[in-house]
Amino acid sequence: MRDTVLNKLAKLLVNYSVEVKPGDFVLVQAEEVAIPWMVEVVNEAIKAGAHVETLVDSTEINYAKLKNSSLEQLEEEKFIQKAVLEKADVWLTAWGTLNTKVNSNIDVNKIKASTKGSTAWRKIYSEKMGDGTLRWCGTQFPTYADAQEASMSLSEYEDFVYGAGLLDSEDPIKEWKRISAEQERWVRYLDTKKELHIISEETDIRVNIGGRKWINCDGKVNFPDGEIFTSPVEDGINGTITFSFPGIYMGKEIEGIKLKVENGKVVEATAKKGEELLKTLLLTDDGSSHFGEVAIGTNYGIKKFTRNMLFDEKIGGTVHMAIGDSMPEAGGKNKSTIHWDMLCDMRNGGKIYADEELFYENGKFIDKILNK
Repeated sequence: MRDTVLNKLAKLLVNYSVEVKPGDFVLVQAEEVAIPWMVEVVNEAIKAGAHVETLVDSTEINYAKLKNSSLEQLEEEKFIQKAVLEKADVWLTAWGTLNTKVNSNIDVNKIKASTKGSTAWRKIYSEKMGDGTLRWCGTQFPTYADAQEASMSLSEYEDFVYGAGLLDSEDPIKEWKRISAEQERWVRYLDTKKELHIISEETDIRVNIGGRKWINCDGKVNFPDGEIFTSPVEDGINGTITFSFPGIYMGKEIEGIKLKVENGKVVEATAKKGEELLKTLLLTDDGSSHFGEVAIGTNYGIKKFTRNMLFDEKIGGTVHMAIGDSMPEAGGKNKSTIHWDMLCDMRNGGKIYADEELFYENGKFIDKILNK
């Protein structure tokens, strides 16, 4: 059964998400635990006529590098990743690890230094995604570690992962095209607006979105998918936002995050747990204390927080904002070596206004707004 679903997923990723064409240079990358996924994707990409290269990451090797390297060593440019992305037309990745807590005791300054080492390849990734010369999609390969993080058995987690992607349907591609059409209505609506006003528990924040483009996330970049997002105007955010769920960064958990924002910059940051890491991340570089994304989750098939942002940011009835790198395709100009999403629950009294018009309440869009 697992092999059948993986093959179904590989076909969808190659033929729908990134639309591999003959002659494409395709990079397939994941940790060693996800090799069964890599095999299926490589086979499908080859069938589509692509030239395929692979990079296999290792939990143990990555840990050894973080633990034993100096800050100077960790800040060295990751030139292999950079070189391959300079060449690639398509990049397919899968998250899935042997140990989600492997970096729990790593010094936060080493994590910051390692992030700086990714600057060069992240710049190439951001630019190529922005101008359309790179098609990327990331997905999840279910592992025991990730299942444990989500408080599920492996079989339960597999059902959750593949169900969230509608891979249990007869024609998943048809289903995602239907979702795309539904979300596009709200993308067109928000493209005409200048400001969002988000109100929830301990949250009252105004976000300038004037002139920015909203993006319909319909399985073309993340899979499973289900959100609409934009990159806000860099100096146009004011107010306070409290994130309902823990923020996870490189396996470290930060709880009770509350940010005060003035003219787009985080000026106060507190957390009930992990505050030191939060403040360290905000000081990573000039762009890490500003926002690169504001988004609304639309996948109502994802109901449970699993400590995996691929799924959690899509939860129907939530919004999320990300500090750091913005999306050029949305008009974003903020640059950073990090892009870190944090999640706010809107299902219990939350409201979003667009140019003072209430269009979203208690975690749901108000459809009658589109029928005026």
